Amino acid sequence: MFKRIALFIITNLAIVLVLGIVLNLLGVGRIMDESGVGLDMRSLMIFAIVFGFGGSFISLLISKWTAKRLTGAQVITSPRNDSEAWLLTTVRNQAQKAGIGMPEVAIYEAQDVNAFATGARRNNALVAVSSGLLRSMSRDEAEAVLAHEVSHVANGDMVTLALIQGVVNTFVIFASRVVGHLVDRVLFKTERGHGPAFYITSIVAQMVFGILASIIVFWFSRQREFRADSGAAHLAGREKMIAALKRLGANVKQPHLPDQLAAFGISGNVATGFQRLFMTHPPLEERIAALQRR
Repeated sequence: MFKRIALFIITNLAIVLVLGIVLNLLGVGRIMDESGVGLDMRSLMIFAIVFGFGGSFISLLISKWTAKRLTGAQVITSPRNDSEAWLLTTVRNQAQKAGIGMPEVAIYEAQDVNAFATGARRNNALVAVSSGLLRSMSRDEAEAVLAHEVSHVANGDMVTLALIQGVVNTFVIFASRVVGHLVDRVLFKTERGHGPAFYITSIVAQMVFGILASIIVFWFSRQREFRADSGAAHLAGREKMIAALKRLGANVKQPHLPDQLAAFGISGNVATGFQRLFMTHPPLEERIAALQRR
């Protein structure tokens, strides 16, 4: 656990360091107009785009590396048993049918029934399943889950989610600093540079805007689950996918994927009321109903 937390912190620090170097090379060191005239919108927009999209795409580029270390997933290079051989064969057949390159296939040790796919490119992705899934599901059900993850890869969901996250990040960074600037100038009458009010307000605004904007990201995440379910029904069969979702519903354990990978799993946490806006996955009942209407 501590190893994973340390890895997460180091990864994020590395991203900030890389982005800082990029900003210095671009000459975008000062965002705000220190003369007191106003806000340098052009520089602020460059800053917001570089940080907004930069962090999102760097996370995407290292997503396979991060996922393996966060979950301890072991890539199958040479199958050691019949189960691993079946996994490789199944994913290979599904990848060929979906028109993508063969993903890396991995198993990670976990009691919960789950799986995920990640990677920056459709032809160089990672599909991983938990050991709990292999123990709890029949091969027909596991085949459908694998087809769901392969469909995510074929749909380019990881890249699309990174683009949406980049747009959201850009908006949040830009808007929070505009609000901070206005509060500092109008309410606190700061005439030159920026006082403490700018930094405090910007941080608070970034948190609020981030929460609100994340609703868009979560909405897209839920929609792509429906598309991946439909793709799995095409690759493995509708009845197999419905059976797999029912098996997930019967599993009493909540998913235990790290937060960074929660949106990429086959199953997500259940929420009601306002919290539904922040669900990465639709309720299993809705997903089953959507498949039954196909």
